[in-house]
Amino acid sequence: MSVVYVLDDDERMRLALRNLLRSAGLHVETFASSREFLAFPKLDAPSCLILDIRLRGESGLAFQHEMTRSGLRMPVLFMTGFGDIEMSVTAMKAGALDFFPKPFRDQDMLDAVTAALARDGQRLASEHALAALRSTYELLTPREKEVMAFVVSGLMNKQIAAQMNLSEITVKIHRGQLMKKMAARSVPDLVRKAEALGVEPYRASAP
Repeated sequence: MSVVYVLDDDERMRLALRNLLRSAGLHVETFASSREFLAFPKLDAPSCLILDIRLRGESGLAFQHEMTRSGLRMPVLFMTGFGDIEMSVTAMKAGALDFFPKPFRDQDMLDAVTAALARDGQRLASEHALAALRSTYELLTPREKEVMAFVVSGLMNKQIAAQMNLSEITVKIHRGQLMKKMAARSVPDLVRKAEALGVEPYRASAP
């Protein structure tokens, strides 16, 4: 289930957006202040925030920066009745996905929300896949992790055995186990997974 958060101190605008988004079958949560929004438990689902540029007693732009610093990652769609070019440029440079001067066309907002939710869905899928990959990597023994670093550097079993002072058959067993645990179909597949994990390939020391 996707969720759209609306943060605006204008109650009429909150209600209008809630009705518009719900008419499109979307789950909507509305807030009058950034404090309310931050206190609300966020769903682990594709999300986006429709944020007014001017909130009572605070700046939407400043809050966008606060979101970034706190690690709250979701696409932001700004709206304002006081917008100008400088504000929109600042918002977009800070990572906003779109900027809507009020009044805006309902369909334009719905299209932007659809794009934002799709983008956040891709981000979540990537993060979940990486988390699963990290969990799998932690199942490797220290020796298997060591062998993996040699394998992704392009060394053959015989070369790895010489580097680790092991028999070639022992290296072959460790290599088979780690390939199975990592669900790697090939060495290039293992290399891609190692890169995603930040696993450094073995590099021989200069003589």
